[in-house]
Amino acid sequence: MFIITRWLIITVAILLASWLVPGITVESVWRAIFAAAILGLINTFIKPVLIILTLPLNILTLGIFTFFLNAFLLQLVAYMISGFEVKGFLAAFLGALIISIVSWLANQFVVRHKTKKAPDPGYIDMEKGDDGKWRQP
Repeated sequence: MFIITRWLIITVAILLASWLVPGITVESVWRAIFAAAILGLINTFIKPVLIILTLPLNILTLGIFTFFLNAFLLQLVAYMISGFEVKGFLAAFLGALIISIVSWLANQFVVRHKTKKAPDPGYIDMEKGDDGKWRQP
């Protein structure tokens, strides 16, 4: 359920970016949903590799290069999907910035339920008492 929620958040962020940035156009909501899926996959599998490869440049620019990397990945998604266009680097940069901010803000309100793990029956937790004897807490 969490993945679907994040997917919808990125879809809304793409639609908002296309509404605010003149160089970004999306033909339909379905294209935005598809673009969000592709962008999520690229951010999951390709972006970490690119972050590691550009780590010296990222350190040198104190992390600002990540914004340029996000713009490049948004242009890559636009290249892959017909009906989703990003015209120029400035539009890609602003669109990536809007998508990042909206995703970050929305994810602050999405509650991720943590599951409690059952204790491992292979061991027993013990603590030493004041009298030097070991006891279960």
